[in-house]
Amino acid sequence: MAFADLAAEKLQGVDYDFLVLDRASNVAIVAPHGGWIEHATSQLATAVAGDDLSLYLFEGLKPKRPHRELHIPSEYFDERQCVQLVTKAQLAIGMHGRADGDDPETIWLGGLGKELRDAIAVALEAAGFKAITSGHRLPGEHKNNICNRGIGRAGVQLELPKTLRDALVADPERRALFSGAVRKAISGHLCKNGTA
Repeated sequence: MAFADLAAEKLQGVDYDFLVLDRASNVAIVAPHGGWIEHATSQLATAVAGDDLSLYLFEGLKPKRPHRELHIPSEYFDERQCVQLVTKAQLAIGMHGRADGDDPETIWLGGLGKELRDAIAVALEAAGFKAITSGHRLPGEHKNNICNRGIGRAGVQLELPKTLRDALVADPERRALFSGAVRKAISGHLCKNGTA
């Protein structure tokens, strides 16, 4: 499914909506499954973006709707405003939610930006979170994944389990620890690579 398929069946402002904040930043934070699609990813992406990084949210507006109805897989996510924002940024960070499965705590990191992916994992661990960069089923390495479509063609995807997402939304201090860790890793990466 591409965006045109979804837009042909669903109504903007009723089923879904967007938030696009182009801050002319080197980094775009995107939640392509925000709102009620993968609950809390909008809030977490917004926290990481702060008031300086570009932000894109595609949000499902109705709770308890089947996940698949508004879920465009990341490698097919082609909504025009998102693509425009991401392709003029140096890199993109995708914020996603996953089912807990048998692990309600660990953040799965992926994407083709392996150096930054690893740096974010280290920063998250230092802030008291569990994070892994391999050995999971959502590697985010498809070249068309929205996180890999920045100028550098190598971004990062974070997959947070539902229990952790709910806990972060309920706890502003812990949410700030999470967003601060991700931002610290991004800032360090940009400085190291001369794109800050």
